[in-house]
Amino acid sequence: MKPYDVDLKLKTERELILGGARYICGVDEVGRGPLAGPVVCAAVIMPLDDIIIGVDDSKKLSAKKRAELSEKILKNAIACNICRIEPQEIDDINILQATRLCMKNAVEGLEIAPDYVITDGNMTLDISVPQRSIVKGDALSYSIGAASIVAKVYRDGLMEEYDALYPQYGFKKNVGYGTAEHIAAIKAFGLCPIHRRSFTKKITLS
Repeated sequence: MKPYDVDLKLKTERELILGGARYICGVDEVGRGPLAGPVVCAAVIMPLDDIIIGVDDSKKLSAKKRAELSEKILKNAIACNICRIEPQEIDDINILQATRLCMKNAVEGLEIAPDYVITDGNMTLDISVPQRSIVKGDALSYSIGAASIVAKVYRDGLMEEYDALYPQYGFKKNVGYGTAEHIAAIKAFGLCPIHRRSFTKKITLS
């Protein structure tokens, strides 16, 4: 296992601090690709003088480790806000616009206004705060990595709740993604209220 590279994780944040930023907000989303459930975004402002070792791209971590880190992040964050856009709105405005809106809402709902916002990927937000997007930012930035973990744990929890309501689709296991079992369940049982109609047209028409 590679040692945790603090200098790499804080490279962007340190550059921004040297430029005068104090409150740096990391933003990430989870749930752009699934056939069901909301897209979820988290905006997090973390203290940078006492970082939580292990924060990384949420996809690289086990569910147990994500849960442990999410708890620590939420406890230590200067500010954190989680937002979601439901399947019906995703169908209305498309997933790209839904993700942008979700990120915007997450940032603007923070109790403390950030001086700078950094987002994962290649996403420009309609906000008044200076911003930068970083490809693979959830792996390269401590702040974005923290946001990715919080968003992932929150959404996985939602999908577990939906699994109890609609057990035939296996949402606890597939978290809404189009696995073979999930697609077979759609063909057998049809769509439920949290399915994205714009994502499932080919399945329901086949």
